[in-house]
Amino acid sequence: MRPSGLKIAAVLLLGILAISFGSILVRLALAASGDRSLAFSLVMSAGRMALAALLLLPAWRSPLRSPAGLPYAVAAGAFLALHFALWITSLSYTSVAASTALVTTNPIWITLFARLFFRETPSGLTLLGIGVALLGGLLIGLGDAQGGGGANPLLGDFLALLGAVAASLYLLLGREAQRRGLSILEYIRVAYSAAALLLLPLPYLFGGGYGGYPPVVYGYILLMALLPQLVGHTSFNWATRHIPPVLVSLAILFEPVGASLLAFLLFGELPGIPVLLGALVLLMGVGMAVVGGRR
Repeated sequence: MRPSGLKIAAVLLLGILAISFGSILVRLALAASGDRSLAFSLVMSAGRMALAALLLLPAWRSPLRSPAGLPYAVAAGAFLALHFALWITSLSYTSVAASTALVTTNPIWITLFARLFFRETPSGLTLLGIGVALLGGLLIGLGDAQGGGGANPLLGDFLALLGAVAASLYLLLGREAQRRGLSILEYIRVAYSAAALLLLPLPYLFGGGYGGYPPVVYGYILLMALLPQLVGHTSFNWATRHIPPVLVSLAILFEPVGASLLAFLLFGELPGIPVLLGALVLLMGVGMAVVGGRR
């Protein structure tokens, strides 16, 4: 039975609040470690996924009800690993708002991939809403860039954009895994474990390791696993089973708003008028796309 619209909206709101802490926790871990290397970015990515997978170990006591969804869940995990490796690294080079604005361009890629692979055609109003919402995201990113921030903004922005492509494939494959019989708990235990296994060896390949950091760094990584991963990502994965993934990705566009507010409160990264204007434009675009999706 399909959940009520109110329940879906509440779950999405919870997910937005949870993932808004993702970039903040990365920034805090970077500051506490004093390490902005690729190896440490991979430590955070792998640690986040490994801890999330460990917390889901009790769920492995029961077998999968439908193995048909297993390949899709594993593939989703691979793209999730790629997403985190790219996006978390981007935060070492560009600002929080610019990174989150670019990494949440998912509606473009989800619309494209859904059309190519699943023959899904969105309505004209949904496409217009996507365009307006992405304009809002662009305004947020440009407004943040005016204030500077980041050691190599172009590199960071490019990594964040690639992270958005990987995240879009992860969401689409996750929906397909659930469509083929996996429950949300079955799906996330497979996908999160696959992502962890792929990420865990990578820090060693780039001259890093998991030891030697201040204890607070591991606390931040644990919070990454609990909040943005287990609460945030799981909320969005659950929602993709009940509403089109493009609408879920439009909800994720609110992450830059939440992350920018938290960045202002914690780091003094003051949002300018373009950021506030972008948030209003984004809200209008999401509303248009949701109405178009209902039609």
